[in-house]
This record gives sequence, structure tokens and C-alpha cells, in this order.
Amino acid sequence: MRPRPRLAFILALAAASLSPTPPALAAQDAKARTQQEETRQKLEGVRKDIDNLTKEQRETANARDSANAALAKQAEQVSAAAKAVRATDGDLQQRQHDLEQLNAQRASMEAGLSKQKDALGDLLRATYTLGRGSDLQLLLGDEDVNRISRALAYSRYFQDNRVEKIHGLLADLSRLQEVEAAITAEQQKLEATRAEREARAAELEKQRTSQAKLVAEADSKYKDQAQRIAALKQNEQDMNALVARLQKVIDEAAKAAEPAPAPKGAPAAAPVGNLRGSLPWPTNGPVHAFGSGVIIVAPRGSEVKAVARGRVVFANFLRGYGMMIIVNHGNGFMSMYGNNETLLHGVGDMVEAGEAVGTAAAPAGDNGAYFELRQGGKPIDARGWLSKKH
Repeated sequence: MRPRPRLAFILALAAASLSPTPPALAAQDAKARTQQEETRQKLEGVRKDIDNLTKEQRETANARDSANAALAKQAEQVSAAAKAVRATDGDLQQRQHDLEQLNAQRASMEAGLSKQKDALGDLLRATYTLGRGSDLQLLLGDEDVNRISRALAYSRYFQDNRVEKIHGLLADLSRLQEVEAAITAEQQKLEATRAEREARAAELEKQRTSQAKLVAEADSKYKDQAQRIAALKQNEQDMNALVARLQKVIDEAAKAAEPAPAPKGAPAAAPVGNLRGSLPWPTNGPVHAFGSGVIIVAPRGSEVKAVARGRVVFANFLRGYGMMIIVNHGNGFMSMYGNNETLLHGVGDMVEAGEAVGTAAAPAGDNGAYFELRQGGKPIDARGWLSKKH
């Protein structure tokens, strides 16, 4: 996970449109930076307010349902284990890439050395053919001064060239040895990373098994369909209450801060309101309606991606929605991504459209990655805003 930037967080909430103003002059930039600093100083506690809100929401849910605490804790453990496996997979991929580059470098050097050895052999044979002996023999075996002079010049040239090629060959051999040592070291690192990955994967499976057991125990407490529907309604009410409080924090931040111009060169981001019918799908898989949003039955581990640029305002467990991440896009728009196995960002992180914010948990029947879109705190038809291509 990337570091959670405290300083830039508030401005993104206040600058609701997320669209940068035209490039300003140097004096205007200085003024804007001053305004940004004042805004940060005034509103540096907003992220803390959201963290406190999250904690209070969790405590309320735990008090109402004791199983919620165990489910939340287990979901966080699974998330941490899955994130560790994902990070190790990234390390493995990088080490494999480094090893392939070293092997390619070694092959290139070996080919070059082979050519150098052949060239040196040709030079030695030419030197022998030319002189068939030492420079002293040249002096004693011919009375033509011009022939002697030319022969000595050729002899010195071939000797100097021979020495130069030998030195180059030795230097390349030394570099090849260094590459060989680097390959050996990289192979050892690769094996160590693979062993680490196996250990982390085993821990992940252990946590997944414990989670599945807890979920089954929680589901078994519903005596009939009526109780299950009542629980779903309660979960939806919790979601609505959470979103309302988040929106209140965001609105208060916007009132206390004036939007400042974006830095020069910052890419323009189209407001979500202008993207109706063209937002990218957060992940791939069969889709069906669920509550106020949609369920996408995606394979476990599939990346769940932000549909638009925005700032993360919630990243935690929410009963009924699993590991949930909520992104504020400005102008009252929020997108929600639930039933994640792991979250890849935390509160305060800026995410770009198409950037992974989580990975999908294993689908169970028709259950899978949850997606919801809201405007002004109210759910809107997600499928009407997402691209037709899926």
C-alpha cells in the first residue's frame, strides 16, 4: 500500500470537481500554495475524523452483533495475508525479470568473447606468418633497410594489437565472472522468495479456512428467510448511515476550504457527471443486481479497479459488504467496492481511473465483487453509468 498522504487529502475533498484550473502565473502559483498550506493547517484533522467515524461505526456494529467483531477481525487477517502473497508475487516477477536480463547479458558476453578469441587466434597466426621469428631475425636476415623498417613497423603493430586484444579479453572475462556471480546470487534470492511465497500462501489458506467457518456460523444463525432479509435491510441501513456521515465530513471540509488550482502539468480529469454510460467496469464477470448496486461474479484475486479518479474516504470491514473501499469523486459522487479479499489503498490515497483498489474475494454462488455508485448520498443505477462493453 502506498503511504497515506495527510497533506494532500483535504484539498481533494474540498476541490469537488477534481478538474484542474488553467495554468496560472508564478505569483498565482505562490498564492495558491499559500492557500493550500492554510487549508491543510485548518483541516488536518479531517482524516482523523474519518478514522474516528470508522471506529465508531465498527463499535456500534459489534455491540449490535457480537459475530461482527470476529468477522471483521478475520476479514482483516485474510486481507493482510492476501496482500503479503500479492507483494511476494510482485517480488517473484521482478526477480525473474532480473534473472532473465542477467542471462541475456551473459549470453551476449559469451558470444562477444568467442569472437574475440577467434580474432586473437587470427592475429597470432598472422603475426607468425609475417615474422616467423623475432625482430632480431628481421634485422639479420635482410639488407634492404626499407623492407626492414616496414617489417618492424608491422611487427610492432601486430604485437601492440595482440596485447590490446588480450587485455580486452581478460577484462571481459572478469566482467563475465561478475555477471555469473550476480546470476548465482539472483537465483538464490529467487528461491528464497519462492519459499517465502509458499509460506505466505499457506498462511493465507489457513486464514481463508477460518473465515469460511465464521461466515458459515454467522449464516446458520438465520432461522428463516425473513430473518435473512431483515439482516440485509439492516446492512443497507448501516451503509446509508455511513455514507451520510462521510458526506457530512466531506461537505464540512469543502465549506472550510477554498479549492486551489492544481499544480502545473497535472492531468485533467473529467468529472464523473460527464461520464454517464462510459465509466469502465471495476472488474469482469457475470453481473446481476443486488440491493442498491450490482454483483460481479469475478474470480478470486481479480483486481477491482476504480471507475474514476478520486480520493479514498473509507477502507475497512462493513458487515454485509466485507472489506469495503469507498472513493469520493467530487460533485457528490461516490463509488463503493465491496466483498474484497484485500484492500490495496487506505483513507487519504488518491486513485486514478482504472487503478486497482482491491482484489475480489472468492465468489460464492451468485455472490461476488459488489459495486455501487451514489450521487448526493443516494444510490443511482450503476449499470446506467458503466460502459455497455463488459
